[in-house]
Amino acid sequence: MYDIAIIGAGPAGASAGIFAAKAGKSTLLFDHGKSITAKAWVENHYGVKEIEGPELLKKGQQQAVDFGAELKDEEVTSIEEAGDHFVLQTENGSFEAKHVLFATGMSVKLAEEIGLKTKEGSEPRVAKVIETDENGRTDKKSIWAAGTVAGVSVHTIITAGHGASIAINIISELEGKRYVDHDILKK
Repeated sequence: MYDIAIIGAGPAGASAGIFAAKAGKSTLLFDHGKSITAKAWVENHYGVKEIEGPELLKKGQQQAVDFGAELKDEEVTSIEEAGDHFVLQTENGSFEAKHVLFATGMSVKLAEEIGLKTKEGSEPRVAKVIETDENGRTDKKSIWAAGTVAGVSVHTIITAGHGASIAINIISELEGKRYVDHDILKK
């Protein structure tokens, strides 16, 4: 069983995956290959002069994998509660996780299918978002949302930061104390 299953491996999901895996949490990332970042040209991402969206996605996902996350190129088709965890179904099998993080960009379809509360989006072309509290929690215990689907700006730098922030909140809940990830310069 995974500690965290992240649905969506765009900037928000991959960033959450980086933090979760680096913290030693068993992390599963699902990517169905439909991220809007795949069509982007990015010149305003901190620390990167310019990059094509597909390359940004590839680098972020690879960084999460390098820290130990498992990446599945599959679409999650359903989620069921199973006591104190969840079972996520794909066309290729099922996976169990203690926490689920929606980082599904502009899609709330699966969230609505499992009964999460949604509301009207405020960003251009974002029709609906998942309702969360300030920490990324939805109205269902141990289900979270980050990035555009949680109502933050569609800009990659903002969704990536939000994914990291929500991952820190999930890690903190798993550990029972506030988690901080801070490395020092290696010489």
